[in-house]
Amino acid sequence: MAIEIPRAVRWHDDTVRIIDQTLLPGEYREIDLAEVEDVVEAIQTLRVRGAPAIGIAGAMGLVASLKPHLKLPQAEFQDRLLDNARQIREARPTAVNLAWAIDRLLSFRDLQAGASNEEVWEGLRSQATAILDEDREMCRRIGEHGVVLLREGTTVLTHCNAGALATGGMGTALAPVYVAAERGLNVRVLADETRPLLQGSRLTAWEMDRAGIEVTILTDNMAAFAMKELDVDLVIVGADRIAANGDVANKIGTYGLAIAARHHSIPFYVAAPSSTFDFELASGDEIPIEGRGPEEVRSGFGRQTAPEHVEAYNPAFDVTPAGLIAGLITEVGILEPADLSVLRDVKTRS
Repeated sequence: MAIEIPRAVRWHDDTVRIIDQTLLPGEYREIDLAEVEDVVEAIQTLRVRGAPAIGIAGAMGLVASLKPHLKLPQAEFQDRLLDNARQIREARPTAVNLAWAIDRLLSFRDLQAGASNEEVWEGLRSQATAILDEDREMCRRIGEHGVVLLREGTTVLTHCNAGALATGGMGTALAPVYVAAERGLNVRVLADETRPLLQGSRLTAWEMDRAGIEVTILTDNMAAFAMKELDVDLVIVGADRIAANGDVANKIGTYGLAIAARHHSIPFYVAAPSSTFDFELASGDEIPIEGRGPEEVRSGFGRQTAPEHVEAYNPAFDVTPAGLIAGLITEVGILEPADLSVLRDVKTRS
């Protein structure tokens, strides 16, 4: 069965075309990114979001931002390249995919000593395109491995958005659901709203509804009760960074969901490609957690919901300990958090 899957990020000539996710679900609009300032702004304001997608958009955006500067003297072009790369790399700190993608392009650039500006640029464009294509294929393989966890009538609880809007392909956490739908299986998705920016109700529900997949939205504080009342079979979430010991940083609220799942004896899975694993960090304690502005909590979407003067605690992510995770659904299979050596080898070769 053919399923309609949105394309969150792609080339449009030599600019980067993204779906502006801040407007969904009320308005569907694609925008093009060509300047480094536009790329950084789109990443920081969540016009493009999701760890794999911002890595792809960052790499492609770096390439697009260099196109107008090909006529510069080589030394000036290289300086521009490094400065643009730095700005994009620092746009968001938690998701490792962004730094990984930019560093991959810089490593390629380091191998091109003596090449002309045009040759360097063409090589960087090929590398960025390869990152997009590889992510699309990794999403497909994650879906193929993860679909074995599903059957006719399975109810999957998910958090935030780890679907096509978060990647270059069909998503991570939602990839098994898409594959199940392609095979004619009826699967129900329960989508946490995901406060304060509502990526679950705005984006996951939009994706699932668009694909004809049954979806029900929950406010975040309903999830534990839903596990008791709605026959949840398993939880699948995405990830923004995974440490060497299997600890997972994901959208705020994931940690509590994992605790509730453990209490209800519901298996809790994390779906992520190898690019999301950071084997330089021993544990989740070392993962940098992005803090966002208090206005997202006090006056989200333009309406005041708390007194202006009160403090607001607003971490964008939390860390779920490996001990709460039943398995990591990756492009090489479903792995236990305690044994990631095979994935370390995959990432070393990439």
